[in-house]
Amino acid sequence: MEKNQAPAMKTYTKYLSFCTENKIEFILVTAQIEAAIKESGIKEGLCLVNPMHITAAVIVNDNESGLHEDYKRVLERLVPYNADYAHNVGEDNAASHIWRQFMGHQVVLPVTKGKLDFGMWEQVFYCEFDGRRQKRVLVKIIGE
Repeated sequence: MEKNQAPAMKTYTKYLSFCTENKIEFILVTAQIEAAIKESGIKEGLCLVNPMHITAAVIVNDNESGLHEDYKRVLERLVPYNADYAHNVGEDNAASHIWRQFMGHQVVLPVTKGKLDFGMWEQVFYCEFDGRRQKRVLVKIIGE
């Protein structure tokens, strides 16, 4: 490599699979994301985590079950699951589409020295709003 040449950018892709027992679940995936970062060999960069389904989200927050229950209660109050939605003709998951938009579709995470560069309580969660079937999450790590 020449003196002023930047190191080559690398990418790494991994897919996580989920089939939840319940229609609505919050699944802690921090360890799986950390494992993917380690497998990638990337020391400095970014990690995109995308749920690949229009009825799921990925968020970063505290690993506290009361908070997860609060999310569900607030979402149900704002967008009731069993309300009469135009999308529900032949389906029953319109609320799950809207919940996903409120919670956020995907996250981009900082990678520093080969690890997630997080605050003390930050954790990554896969949020399922229309479960009980196979779903995938894309983990794409970009860096050097």
